[in-house]
Amino acid sequence: MCDDNRFAARPVCVFDSGTGGLNLLAACAERCPGTDFIYFADNYNMPYGSLPPEKVKELVFDAFARIARRNPLAAVVACNTATALCINDLREKYDFPVIGIQPAIKPAVSIGGKCLVLATPATVASRSFTELCRQYGDGAVEAVACPGLAAYIEEHIAEYPDFDVSQFLPACNPASVVLGCTHYVFAEKAISKIYSCPAFDGISGTADHLRTLLGIKAKNRLKKQKIEFKNGDFEKNSKIYSLIIDYKNKNKNVNF
Repeated sequence: MCDDNRFAARPVCVFDSGTGGLNLLAACAERCPGTDFIYFADNYNMPYGSLPPEKVKELVFDAFARIARRNPLAAVVACNTATALCINDLREKYDFPVIGIQPAIKPAVSIGGKCLVLATPATVASRSFTELCRQYGDGAVEAVACPGLAAYIEEHIAEYPDFDVSQFLPACNPASVVLGCTHYVFAEKAISKIYSCPAFDGISGTADHLRTLLGIKAKNRLKKQKIEFKNGDFEKNSKIYSLIIDYKNKNKNVNF
């Protein structure tokens, strides 16, 4: 798709309630060289995971009305809660591809043992999340809602990557832990250390899906990439994105 000149000026739009989706933006930008991105955020209404479902849907569809005006190549919903509650309706409404992120339960369960899934209250209560656990959980999944964790990370983002999130986490001895909110990915190092097990998220899988969808080729690397930040606290989001990229460049073994 991206090799066609008709699409050259069309961006991919990434939406999240706040800074959490910046982790996914970084992964998408890396995997899709030559593709322009616009990051739409809603920092002032986050965390979505503690809002009533109807309010989340209202906010998401308001954001997508603005996204649609940019005539995107595709849109990425970088919020697990928004994906769980809105993805099917978004796909029915818009004719451009809409990709959502889901908790990486399948790869986490594959290593065996108990799998702890940390997510927002709204995600844990959603029908799509329940179905995901049923389909891939193999009876080994314990899902725990973490009210307040996403908001804490958003408010203390300057501490990245050294968060103290122990107060929000359940006592548990899992073989794997799934980060069911993109905000939680900022604290992946701390969470993995607390539970002494690997942590999984949906970042890489979602970014790879976008790359496949767009048909990215090696020659796309020749085109300079443009990344814009719109809506919400766009100055904060731009700074945090730069922080992520700097940290990644200093830690080449970090996966996004």
